[in-house]
Parts: sequence; C-alpha cells; structure tokens
Amino acid sequence: MIWHDYPDRDLLALDLAEVLADRLMSGLHHRERVCLAVPGGTSPGPVFDALSQVHLDWDRVDIMLTDERWVPEDSPRSNTALVRQRLLTGPASGARMIPLYADGARPEDRLDDLTRGIVPHLPIDVLLIGMGADMHTASLFPGADRLEEGLSDKAPILLPMRAPGAPEPRVTLTAPVLRGALDTHVLIMGEDKKTAIEKAAKLTPKEAPVACLLDGANIHYAA
Repeated sequence: MIWHDYPDRDLLALDLAEVLADRLMSGLHHRERVCLAVPGGTSPGPVFDALSQVHLDWDRVDIMLTDERWVPEDSPRSNTALVRQRLLTGPASGARMIPLYADGARPEDRLDDLTRGIVPHLPIDVLLIGMGADMHTASLFPGADRLEEGLSDKAPILLPMRAPGAPEPRVTLTAPVLRGALDTHVLIMGEDKKTAIEKAAKLTPKEAPVACLLDGANIHYAA
C-alpha cells in the first residue's frame, strides 16, 4: 500500500480528483480511449464534483461502476444515477458510461449482455474504489453467497452477489478485474476505516475482500 494522508476531507476530494485527472490524461497520451472505474455510495460524491469540472478529452473516456445495486436508475439507491448526477456533468458530460444495470427481474438474466459491454474496455486504466468498515470492496462482501467465486483467479468478469444486510441483489466486478487495473486508488475516510484497512492488509481476501487489491494500491485517507 502507498499511503496518502490529507488534513481534511475537502482537500482529499480536490487533490484526489487532480490525481485521477492526471492519470487519465497520461493514459490518453498513449491510448485512443481510457477506462475509469468508480464506486457508488456517498464517499466519492465530492471527488466526482471536482473531477467533473476538469477539462480533458472526456469524449475519449469510458466510465463504469465497480458494482451496482440491482435497482432501476430512478431509485435513490442507484449508483448509476449518482454517477450521472455528480460525475457525468459539466466538462465530463462528454464521457461515455458503460452500463452495469439493465432492466430485468434478476441480474442473472442480463449478466451476459452486461459482460459483453465491459470486455472491450478492459483492463481498467484508472480504478477508484472504496471500502466498507466490514472490509468489503465493490460488492465483494464477507459472507456473500458467491464471494469465493468472485475472489478466484478464474472468476468471470461480472458476478451477481447477495450478502447479509444488503437489501437487494448486486452485480460486481470480480477480484481479477479489479486487481488488473493499471492504476488503483482506494478512498477511505474516518478512523474506523483506517483501522479496518490496516487490519485487512494482514488478512486473507476471504476474511477481508479488500485485501485482494491492496498490493501496490494508493490509499487516500482523511479523518
């Protein structure tokens, strides 16, 4: 892990957005298109706000979520809606979003279609990801029904996942896809998450799923 401490959350959001923009611009110097993978939830919102205002060739950037709750986009729990509202706006509105949700009663019904849309954009150029206090990342939750499959080196690109305490099914990128990102940034805030990630570094991915991607990752932290 490469640790980056920030004096407050506002500065973290601004500086991290600048780092992500620099990495995207660097990628665009060498490739026609780049892929940015991002988390849902509340923590990345301020980072999205800052990043969306950076001027770069957004029309050459593909954005995908690391995971999604299986809810329609008009749900307040939709990560897709969060990204559209706070990242795909202003200068960044020219970016293209790769869907991780499609209409269907179950994620299993649409998994093949969604996977086909992801394949051309791998490996991920820049990965921004979070971690829960339970040491989950994306929707790789401790105790989830298909966690072992999701952590396997032979895992498919995308898996449906159901976990204790998660009110709806999820779809998630699997460990090999996340681990294969060319540049990884983990966003954590609060003493509880600092303690959790330090603990995770000493555990197996089955015990602490975030451990699957910590090797060489940049950790961005503010209390």
